[in-house]
Amino acid sequence: MPAARKPPDHDLEFRRAVADVQPIAPARRRPLRRAPPAPIPQQTRRDERAALAETLNGPVSLEDALESGEELAFLRDGLSRQTLRRLRRGHWVVQDDLDLHGMNRAQAAISVAEFLHRCALRGRLCVRIVHGKGLGSPNREPVLKHKLRNWLMMRDEVLAFCQAPQAHGGSGAVLVLLRART
Repeated sequence: MPAARKPPDHDLEFRRAVADVQPIAPARRRPLRRAPPAPIPQQTRRDERAALAETLNGPVSLEDALESGEELAFLRDGLSRQTLRRLRRGHWVVQDDLDLHGMNRAQAAISVAEFLHRCALRGRLCVRIVHGKGLGSPNREPVLKHKLRNWLMMRDEVLAFCQAPQAHGGSGAVLVLLRART
């Protein structure tokens, strides 16, 4: 019987194979930082709370709101009150909008006039104008809201307007129905 052969020392073979290997220098990288948490939208939360309080304490129906004088609403003579109800309920798709936040009275007046003129030329029927709730104004009064009522009533292309539904800005915006382009 032949003598049993001793198995090779695998550990010794491995050490010989990697004898001249040098360690890799550490990478010159900085560890990744975690992304900062998203900011908490404090103003949005205040607006939502104010909107909730407004809906809980506000008028019950469109007619009640119109009688109280709190809601911006206008209907050109000769048009049915049904037109105003349809506008309030979203019968027409909002085709364009203008945001007056951050503007003073003069800037807002010019912006509204130019916006309505452009919309009339483009054949827009229903538009939204965001005037804000006046939370940043002195005495927290919606200055542009009251001015906007007068500006819109003077425009021939405006057939009707009303306070926007909550999904479109609530008491901080109006929906405007424009005369169809002929």
